[in-house]
Amino acid sequence: MDVSRASWVNTTHDWSGVVDADHLAHIRKSPAEFAPDGSWHLVLEVLAYAADEASSEGGGCCVVVLHPDGSLSVRDDGRGTDTRVDEHGRSLKKPVMATKDLRFFDFPQVEGLPDGHPRRGMSVVAALSEWLVHTNRRLNGAWTQRYEHGVPVTDLEPVEVDGKTGTLVHFRPDGSLGSVTVPAAGDLSRLATAWPHLEVQVDDRRNDRRMRRQ
Repeated sequence: MDVSRASWVNTTHDWSGVVDADHLAHIRKSPAEFAPDGSWHLVLEVLAYAADEASSEGGGCCVVVLHPDGSLSVRDDGRGTDTRVDEHGRSLKKPVMATKDLRFFDFPQVEGLPDGHPRRGMSVVAALSEWLVHTNRRLNGAWTQRYEHGVPVTDLEPVEVDGKTGTLVHFRPDGSLGSVTVPAAGDLSRLATAWPHLEVQVDDRRNDRRMRRQ
């Protein structure tokens, strides 16, 4: 889509900005408000985007991995985050990590997540993580970018295309949020009820335990 960036229509995020520092700082100042259940709430924020993709595509799969170093990763098989080419030939990814989701901030009533708390968007995950790496695969290419506390510390870097689409969000939550625990059967049942089009697998590599929600 090699057209003027100014003509791009804002749907979930504002294409004109790359980083909203005030927005990220606001989230970091209030972790109890934006991640009330700690690290697991951040996982749900990521899964909500995978569920959006699965719903629009008639079904999808997502794998949550709990890594030995305390980080988590969420991989889905959706279309990948919208990435376009502007009039200068630059690849630009929709700024989902470092700017507010226009659907969920500044509104008194928003969509709820399966834990009963409001959905706020991916910027919450990025802002409340020591680091986050977003790898994005689309039909027109694949890229990766690293963030620290929500701020990008690398450019959007191309990676080898493998013929698949989807996103991989790998992050280590801020230590103040505590470590994530393996979701109980009731938690997985709530995922199934809230997101019937999304199959979620949980892979706990800390003790080589694996769980799956059908």
